[in-house]
Amino acid sequence: MSIEAIAAEIKAEIAKLNQALRVLEGTEIQAVNGTGKRTVSAAARKRMARAQRARWKKIKAAAKK
Repeated sequence: MSIEAIAAEIKAEIAKLNQALRVLEGTEIQAVNGTGKRTVSAAARKRMARAQRARWKKIKAAAKK
């Protein structure tokens, strides 16, 4: 067995152990859509965009002074 193969097996085992540890500690993030990413509703995106435009407006107004 080559050193690279042994290293790959060790890394895989470490990943499994880290995942088990996260589950035991309660910090495992539930995967959404199988990717681990969270989805944001259209309404939430609109609110975030509105808030960001307000922040930029405030920054630009301060820069003009």
